[in-house]
Amino acid sequence: MSIEIKSPTFPESVADGTIANWVKKEGEPVKQDEVIAEIETDKVVLEVVAPFDGVISRVLKPAGEIVLSAELIAEFKEESHDKKLTEKDTLVDSEAKKVESVQPSEVKTKANGPAVKKLLKEHNLDEASIDGSGKDGRLTKADVVNHLDESLEGKTEGMIAKEIHSPSPVPTPVFSADRSEERVPMSRLRSTIANRLLSVKQETAMLTTFNEVDLKPIKDLRSKYGEDFFAEHGVKLGFMGFFVLAAVQALKKFPVVNASIDGSDIVYHGYQDVGVAVSTERGLVVPVIRDADSLRIPDVEKSILDYSEKAKNGKLSIAEMQGGTFTISNGGVFGSLLSTPILNAPQTAILGMHTIQDRPVAIDGEVVIRPMMYLALSYDHRLLDGKEAVTFLITIKDQLESPEKLLLNL
Repeated sequence: MSIEIKSPTFPESVADGTIANWVKKEGEPVKQDEVIAEIETDKVVLEVVAPFDGVISRVLKPAGEIVLSAELIAEFKEESHDKKLTEKDTLVDSEAKKVESVQPSEVKTKANGPAVKKLLKEHNLDEASIDGSGKDGRLTKADVVNHLDESLEGKTEGMIAKEIHSPSPVPTPVFSADRSEERVPMSRLRSTIANRLLSVKQETAMLTTFNEVDLKPIKDLRSKYGEDFFAEHGVKLGFMGFFVLAAVQALKKFPVVNASIDGSDIVYHGYQDVGVAVSTERGLVVPVIRDADSLRIPDVEKSILDYSEKAKNGKLSIAEMQGGTFTISNGGVFGSLLSTPILNAPQTAILGMHTIQDRPVAIDGEVVIRPMMYLALSYDHRLLDGKEAVTFLITIKDQLESPEKLLLNL
């Protein structure tokens, strides 16, 4: 019996998606709830799972095709357990016989990598004449290059001179395999990120102001209470919790930083939904911590840990990344000392964190070594003036350098 496999139902904000790849191929046996395909939208990657044990009898939408919400993409055939085992055994036997019938030269050809095959084709070489140093006699790039070098050294001086003084020489340059190129289409998520960033640069009057913060008080708190915090809440006491709460207090004092522009209107938000930028293999995503003004540091740390795990596993939902009134981006985890973060439209400002570095600073007339971090606040100058932006950033700095103010909501 054939069962229809349809794409997931997309949220209203997502018009369509692209088949990123088929994890399982047509005719391949799959188990219930096993991922068979991935659909990439402008915001997230959605998984399509097998409804029962069986096989994909027909793929209707190959990789790269655009699909709509709940659109038919494949046909699935449910099979009994015994039948599947029989077909699997038959397939294994067939493959084993196929391998036995292949000639040694054929095995060698199939074992060679794409870079080796390219060199053989470019220089019209017979792979049988080259000794392979790889596993099972497989050729490596070094084997082919060494063979080419030996061929050149074996020529006599007269032959080389004849080639040099030839009236119409046709040189054949020898390039290493490292010069190979690969052209792949930009993923849908990366394309969306690129378009959004370009749009922000073109449609906003973005400006960045900088400051630095002494994180010794927070580091001392973490050293003193870190183990107790973990034992009580089951999560490590990090830096991000302090930064989120400091941003919330500053946003309450400067509501215009928490606002956004909608056409010719300014929208003031009576809540603080803070987005935390997370880097993944597919690109940058920004899950949102809802009602951050009502959370404590343990709640914030747990939310960030949960979002980070979901982001790594591609499990973030679109709803978890929608909205947000302010964003924090932490380039310091990658070692960035200073940068200018780009606005997350339609938000008015974004805070950039950077790496913590021990630097000499002057305190009370004395030079001391302190763990310092550069802070960057990029803001939309159409809505924020320099005075408000600078004062906002200094407020965050004061909160972080006196963490007791966070506990007292000062």
